[in-house]
Amino acid sequence: MSDHDHHFEMVPGLPGPLPQGERLLWQGSPSWWQLTSRAFHFGWLAAYFGVLAAWRVASTIADGGGALDATFAGGLMVVGGLAAAWVLIMIGWSSARATTYSITNRRVVISHGVALPLSVNLPFGMIESAELKTYSDGTGDISLSLNGDQHLAYLVLWPHARPWRFSKVEPTLRAVPGAVAIARILGAALVEAAPAHPAAADPVARENAEA
Repeated sequence: MSDHDHHFEMVPGLPGPLPQGERLLWQGSPSWWQLTSRAFHFGWLAAYFGVLAAWRVASTIADGGGALDATFAGGLMVVGGLAAAWVLIMIGWSSARATTYSITNRRVVISHGVALPLSVNLPFGMIESAELKTYSDGTGDISLSLNGDQHLAYLVLWPHARPWRFSKVEPTLRAVPGAVAIARILGAALVEAAPAHPAAADPVARENAEA
């Protein structure tokens, strides 16, 4: 047996070396701003503090306060909102930076976690189907439905899970740039691995059919 038969390739972003015969097809990370906006609901936070600021201004005026008092009261809410927004932005940016999505010819790997890094291995045999959701900016979410024998904890995957799917958790490559091209890479890999498997359906075609 030659030395080549024992060769393993170590790839950053994967939990261990690639076994013989496994190839990395694509690797990337979420867009930090889109992850912050969608997974961490930045828009809701901004709207919440905007409403609070308007309410403080209105209530101060209703209580007989002057323009200066109303401005001060509303300004306090704005400052609080800016502080909260900054914290949320840093959380989203750190989460995206600590996340690596990998697609090989045998599996999908989601490596994430800022304080406690972990990797979720999803061999193609676990994947029942893949579904793509795109956005106008070219980013998108690729959700993986697992077969009935597989169960993952939502909190272990979050924010890399399809929203509101708690009973049957769907691991999701979220806010990935160039999502259509990545979905085609995954679809082709699934076809090559098992052409007759239901998951081999093109995720882009699935999106178009369901649109």
